[in-house]
Amino acid sequence: MIEVHAFATPNSIKVLIALEEMALPYELKAVNVRKGEQKTDAFLAINPNGKVPVLVDGGFVLTESAAILIYLAEKTGRLLPKDGVARARVFEQLFFHASGLSPAFGNAGFFKRSSPEPQPVAEARFTTEAERILGLLDVKLATHPYVAGEEFTIADIAHFGWMWRIAFPGLTLDGRPNLSRWFETVGARPAVQQAIARAEALVEIQQPAA
Repeated sequence: MIEVHAFATPNSIKVLIALEEMALPYELKAVNVRKGEQKTDAFLAINPNGKVPVLVDGGFVLTESAAILIYLAEKTGRLLPKDGVARARVFEQLFFHASGLSPAFGNAGFFKRSSPEPQPVAEARFTTEAERILGLLDVKLATHPYVAGEEFTIADIAHFGWMWRIAFPGLTLDGRPNLSRWFETVGARPAVQQAIARAEALVEIQQPAA
């Protein structure tokens, strides 16, 4: 059975959504990044980069969420067109996500929430870029129901991961009706809701002080 080492993070949720959409059985293993478990020797043995998610399929270990999405799509023949322009459009969005959206969102969140010292220039730089990217997606979704065209694909799953955690970089979908419509449509899918429930269950509930 497939194993997924993950937590309730934007990149982890992508893999869980794909597995649920593809109806693939999997065992979910929590890696609590809030406690630094991704830096333990045991985890570094399967991913020296010290990041979640990690997929283990038999003796095959794969890291990087976009690569995992492609692997699962090709394994099942689902959520990725087999050839032609439609396939290229999905890869276009996946590369756009990996090179643009994800770094902008992640860095905006870091400089707003986790930087040891205020870095207003860096915070403004990445927040502005994240806002620009949201605008681009809103325009694209004005003419297509999904980010790569007419069908739901792994490209939608990739973008949804950060939209699900959009509060972390301090962003919203306000004023972006097409992106908001898309987010609600994707979020209403039963497989997406099941994946979110499983991801959120990984977060340890903090008991109130006695």
